[in-house]
Amino acid sequence: MREILHIQGGQCGNQIGAKFWEVICDEHGIDHTGKYAGDSDLQLERINVYYNEASGGRFVPRAVLMDLEPGTMDSLAKSAQQGKLPSF
Repeated sequence: MREILHIQGGQCGNQIGAKFWEVICDEHGIDHTGKYAGDSDLQLERINVYYNEASGGRFVPRAVLMDLEPGTMDSLAKSAQQGKLPSF
């Protein structure tokens, strides 16, 4: 089994990382709350490469996000609350 820890740093890294997670969530059928909303068993294959499965069938991205300025992190948190990004 392979597990990947995704590390995002700085404004650019976090903005690129946000788009990355948007694509990965679409590929695996994960909605913004971390629940599986797909329609194919293939979407769940190897899902544990990028996600940890939490209680209640919720998938949490395996990621570390960091930035010295709060603006980018605040923007990502707001996008997650609006359902545009997964909730980290």
